[in-house]
Parts: sequence; C-alpha cells; structure tokens
Amino acid sequence: MTRVLLIATARPTFAVDVAAERAKAARETLVALGAEVIGPDGLVMTPEDVAAACRYRTDDVDLVINACASFSDATPVAELYADLRRPVLLWAFREPGPVGDRLWLNSLCGANLFGHALTGAGGEARLLYGDPDEPAVHAMLTRALAGDLPPVPALPAVQRERAPLDETREHLERLRGRRIGLVGAAPAGFTPCEYDADLVSGLFGVDIAELSVDECFALVNAVDPVERDSERLAAATAQPSLDALDPDQVRRSAAVTAALRDWAGGQALAGLAVRCWPEFPNRLGVCPCASLSRLADEGTATACERDVYGLLTMLLLETLGAGTTYLVDTVDLGAARNVVRLWHCGSAATSLAADPTEARREVHCNRRIGVAGNFPLRTGPVVLARLTDDPAEPGRLRLLVAAGESLPAANRFQGNTAEVALTVPAEPFVTALVTGGFPHHTVLAWTDIRPRLRAAADLLGIPVIEW
Repeated sequence: MTRVLLIATARPTFAVDVAAERAKAARETLVALGAEVIGPDGLVMTPEDVAAACRYRTDDVDLVINACASFSDATPVAELYADLRRPVLLWAFREPGPVGDRLWLNSLCGANLFGHALTGAGGEARLLYGDPDEPAVHAMLTRALAGDLPPVPALPAVQRERAPLDETREHLERLRGRRIGLVGAAPAGFTPCEYDADLVSGLFGVDIAELSVDECFALVNAVDPVERDSERLAAATAQPSLDALDPDQVRRSAAVTAALRDWAGGQALAGLAVRCWPEFPNRLGVCPCASLSRLADEGTATACERDVYGLLTMLLLETLGAGTTYLVDTVDLGAARNVVRLWHCGSAATSLAADPTEARREVHCNRRIGVAGNFPLRTGPVVLARLTDDPAEPGRLRLLVAAGESLPAANRFQGNTAEVALTVPAEPFVTALVTGGFPHHTVLAWTDIRPRLRAAADLLGIPVIEW
C-alpha cells in the first residue's frame, strides 16, 4: 500500500468551510484509491498548525501532497518541506463560487506561490489541478501513487523577432535614473516580492525610496482635510458608486490617495510598490486598492503586495511603449477553452476597464471594507510578462513572456478579472508557472511590445522564457 503524507494549507480570509470540504474529499479520494494517508485531519493555517503538521514528517512515505485548500502564503514551506529529498505534489482545486462573487479559494494562486518558494529553496514542485471528484484527477493520482508523478513541462527556448537594438537601447536609457517608492516590507511568505536592490540599481539604473508602513500612516493622518475632501470629491465624480460606501472609509481612502500622491510627487517617483495588507485594513481600517487605481490612472505605475520586480516589469513595459499595465494573479484554468483567468482584488486603473463608465468602486472582496475596484478588464490582444529571480543562477533575473486575447466576459471574480485565451496551450503554461518556480504575479499589457521586450532582454543579458 502506498503511504501518502497529505497536508492541507489554507488562510482564514477565504472560504474556510469550502476549503475544509475539499481537503476532506481529497483525503477520502486517496483512501478510495488504495493509499494509506497520514497527516493532520484539519486545515493548516496558523504557526501552531504548521508545528503540529511537522510532527507527521517522516522518510517512511512514498508520496508528499500539499493540498492548497485555499490560498496561503508560503511561510509553511520552509518548515514543512525543508531538505525534503522528493518532489511535493501541489494539489490545486477549481474555483467554486458563482460569477461575480469573490474568489472563494484562490487555490491555484496558492500553489503557484508554494511552487516559487519550493523551487527557490532547492526543492521540486509538481502540479495536480482539479477537484477530487474528477475522473482525470483520479487517473493522475493513480499514476502518482504508482510512482509516476505529473510531468514538468519543458521551458521553451525559441528565438523570435527582435526590435532593432539601437532603438531599444534608447528606450532603456529612459528607464535609467527613474525612482520607485516602496511602502513597507514584503508580506511574510511572499517570496516573489523579495528583491536585490543592487541588481535593480546595477541592471536598470533605477533608484529606490523607502517608506515604512508607520511612516506612511503618519503621512495619511497628516493629510490636510481640505486636500482629503478635494480628492474624495474628485474620486466620487469619477466613480459615483463611491457614494454607496461607508463615508468614513471613503474619506480614509481619499487621505491614502492624497498621501501617496504627495509622497510620489515629492520624491519624483515613477512607480509605487505598496505593502497593502495586513496593516492597511487591520490598523488603518481601509484597503488601498482604489488609491493605487487612482494613481495608476494619473500615470504612476502601482503594484500591490510590495512586489518590486513586478513593479519593475510594469515600468519596463511602459518604457517600451505598452502604456498602462496591471499586476495579476493566475487564479483559474479552463483547459477545454484554452483560457486562463487573471485577477487581482481591485487596484486596476479604471482606464483598463472593459467599460470605464462602469468601473465601480465597492468593498474589498475579502476584507469587506472599502475601497476597491470591481470591474472586468479590457478586451483585445494582450501580453503577459514578468521579471523574476532565476533559481538556476542566483543573482540573475529571467523574463517570462506569453501572449493571448482578453475575451469579452462578465467579471468572474469580484475585483478585476481578465479571461485570456492564450496563443499556446494553457495547461502546460500554468503547470510551468508552478513547477518552474515562477511568481504568482505577472504583468498584463494591452500593447504588443514583444519584439522590443526581447531586444531589451538581450541588451540586459536576461534570458527569455517565451511561450
């Protein structure tokens, strides 16, 4: 009998009851397929849960499965799977909620984040995507129990058209000397949001200004009421849906916008990467999503979760002529239609809305306080790109590139969603995000600047992985 260590990770801000049901069904499926299953019965969500789950670690298992019952940061990876001399099968579930509701689980994104952390620590990740009752999942699990794990897709190495190097060099020169602002540290367990300041400066010539969360909150609290109310009025004029929200939260959101705008202007910042949680909702009582959206509409690139390389990718694309971009998670896969759903919780510029006149402001999908955007993203040809660390060569960046078509669709998840039909098979692309150690964030652009992007990578000495 195959012995399986099954650990189900989750986070309380998602639909914990549904996550627990999926985790229970996963365990029952493995038992029905003839496995002996060990590991905690409940969801692993707290440091105490992680410590308890570590007691199940043993070399006397044939297969290790981490069920990403909902999204979770990757903090547990170091404790649960450190020095593990075998692949971890990351099992991600499909999104169960109705159209227009929040992401109930965000399981696939959690697997993506775990894959990045595992790979960066020298481990190996594999991906199983689907629900416990699916025949294809049963078939893949049966093979895994027999020692045949899901494959790792080969990363492409195809040479494609480049823009002229002299022209691209001129674009890159406009990036040098620009400044970006960082608010706070990377959230715990968000390994893609860590960065090398010397690499950013040496490779791109970009300077960094830093502001702690406490310093940021001091600026917010010091905003002149006249300036705050002027911003609140301007925001409500642009998006009248603000009038339906809690007035105090709307005022606080306006103060955040004004404070960030003033800091960015005073520091001559081209972009901002902001630690948007947990302190903003927990201590300030407001989510900064709408503020980041407002600044993006004004021409300042903004990235949530203090993702520096994500922001740097946005600035690189902008410099090459892409216009306004958006930082997104890959949250859902529809292999039958070859689509991926790209989402984030409501900080997109309203200029990127499918219909900017219908770009609503509402409460945040998980925190249930204001203020965040809720609208589908623009349709048409798109490019996905991401600068990221290279686990094969520490101290070097690599560039992920893909393309597709953003399709007309309802806003699948509360926040900002794009349903993208890729130009390449979607299933191996998503699998490679997880198994190849790529970040959970990519950047979505609506202008095809791929020839310039490839040429820029050549000039910077960055390898390109293009799907």
